[in-house]
Amino acid sequence: MELPDFMNYSNKFSQSEFVEKISRIAKRAGAKLVYAALILFYTLQSDKISTKDKAIIIGALGYLISPLDVVPDAIPIVGLGDDLAVLLYVLKKVWTDIDPDIKSRAREKLGKWFDEDEISEIDSLFD
Repeated sequence: MELPDFMNYSNKFSQSEFVEKISRIAKRAGAKLVYAALILFYTLQSDKISTKDKAIIIGALGYLISPLDVVPDAIPIVGLGDDLAVLLYVLKKVWTDIDPDIKSRAREKLGKWFDEDEISEIDSLFD
C-alpha cells in the first residue's frame, strides 16, 4: 500500500477532535491502531521530541481524524487500514525517541476500551 501525503492533513488535527474520534472508533479500530495513536498523541505533548517529528505526528493524527482519506473509515474491516499504516509509519520514524513512560501511559489507557486479550495484540505492533 502506498501511503498518502498525510502531511496535507496537519490542519485537521485538534486535541479535542482526536479524543472524540478515538473514543468513538476504539473498539472498531482495534488495540493496535488505538495504541499507536495514543503513543503519538502523548509523544506530541513531550518536550523531548523535535519540531520536525512533531510536525509529522500532527500530520498523521490529522489524517486519522479527517473523514476524507484514501480508504473511507466507514468501509468495514479495511476502512481504518490506511489510518493504521500512516500511524505505524510515523511511529517507526520516532520510536527510538519515545519515552517508556509514554508507552506505559498509552497501554494503561487501552484498558478503557479493551480487555487484556485484546491489549496483548500490541505486543506485535509492527507485525
